[in-house]
Amino acid sequence: MDILLTHGYFLYEDPHERQIMKPYPPLGILYISSFLKKLGFDVAVFDTTFQTMAAFEAYIQQEHPSLVGIYTNMMTKRAVLQMTRFCKQHGCTVILGGPDPAYYAEDYLRHGADIIVVGEGEMTLAELIPHIAQKGMTGLDHIQGIVFINGADKVIETLPRPLMPDLSQHPWADREAIDIPEYMRIWKEHHGKSSISVIHARGCPYTCTWCSHSVFGNTHRRRTPDDAADELLWIKERYNPDLIWYADDVFGINHRWLLAYHEALKKRGVKIPFECISRADRLNDDIVQVLAEMGCYRLWNGSESGSQRILDAMQRKVKVEDVQAKTHLLQRHGIETGMFIMLGYKGETVQDLIDTVEHLKICNPDIFLTTVAYPIKGTPYYAEVETDVLRSGTWADNADRDLTVAGRYSRRFYSFATRWMVSEVALNRARVQNNVPLKRRAKLWLNTKIGRVGMMLTQHEHEISGQRVHGDTVPVIPIHEIS
Repeated sequence: MDILLTHGYFLYEDPHERQIMKPYPPLGILYISSFLKKLGFDVAVFDTTFQTMAAFEAYIQQEHPSLVGIYTNMMTKRAVLQMTRFCKQHGCTVILGGPDPAYYAEDYLRHGADIIVVGEGEMTLAELIPHIAQKGMTGLDHIQGIVFINGADKVIETLPRPLMPDLSQHPWADREAIDIPEYMRIWKEHHGKSSISVIHARGCPYTCTWCSHSVFGNTHRRRTPDDAADELLWIKERYNPDLIWYADDVFGINHRWLLAYHEALKKRGVKIPFECISRADRLNDDIVQVLAEMGCYRLWNGSESGSQRILDAMQRKVKVEDVQAKTHLLQRHGIETGMFIMLGYKGETVQDLIDTVEHLKICNPDIFLTTVAYPIKGTPYYAEVETDVLRSGTWADNADRDLTVAGRYSRRFYSFATRWMVSEVALNRARVQNNVPLKRRAKLWLNTKIGRVGMMLTQHEHEISGQRVHGDTVPVIPIHEIS
């Protein structure tokens, strides 16, 4: 083989992921695989999702690949470092790509990686593979989009590689290289319906300060509506999933594209229920009607906070009132609403948390997931709090999601804040649905009948305790964990 492509997500070795059991295929390496195969490269894919680290190591020992490319994010960092060490022990040249290595290139290189790919990997690997085969690690300086250590032990970062201009010229993800039916079986067994992920666009042009743009930059590029619809027709005919997850950062960001895609799907007779992520400012009556007609059963909105002051500090470019109005609009059209809430952003006060609770009560989303803000290197948020970032242990011991910021409340505070937030919102929902006054909230919560209502609501409404978004997991603490 010319290259082995793999990643570091081991579902059965992650206790939290075993609770969620909503795995999706590694589309990133599957797109690289299809691109390289189209150019004539001999590509193997080792999908770690349903494997073990021992199985991966046995595969390396058996196949002896000369070149291994590993997709890496915060969630998989520790596993990737272990995989890198093992591959190096067996004579492999290791190339790392994905969102995490770009801003920690030297750290990954000092921990065994040979080359870091920054940005999209397809064109870079198409140039790297024959170069390494012919010249090894010499003469890499002219290859755009990589970081490496030269013979003088100096870290060299080459010029950035331009992004791919036309995604519709890219072959579809190489789903046949992995066991898609097993993904569907896991979903069906644990959630009653099978699901497959697709992505029709790359990049996000918005400026949220905490969001990383290390792979696709601040651009937004889309496949043509016909190309996207053709792929969905093929997925329906090949796998016939019950659900689709659109992994676009902001699905339907371009209204003309969405309308054309809707027509293209209708022309092909394809309608598969789906969930997606979008933004309040990209929704209106006509667009929500189209989403409902297309089969959107759940739309996730990065509300993040109910405090306009915090949203402005995040450069979210949304209004609290608009989020509330669009949430109700979605619900009127029969679309479930999901929200992401971020606590602990720089400058947040208790009053901001109270505003967020009131915001959630007004919105009354079907599901909301919480996370405590963590600074991702390379983002404006990280730059703003960098002098206050606290890391426990060495770089290899933790990821950016484990970082804390000096001067803000403790983890324990945010744990209690999350529990309070979830219980307040569920209790308010119980009051609305059961017309229960809230004059003595504490007593009512302790009341067995109301307590059971809240717990039933949580187990139904918060059916997922985490969602993999941009490759990471955003946890929520459900009410039924509160004593």
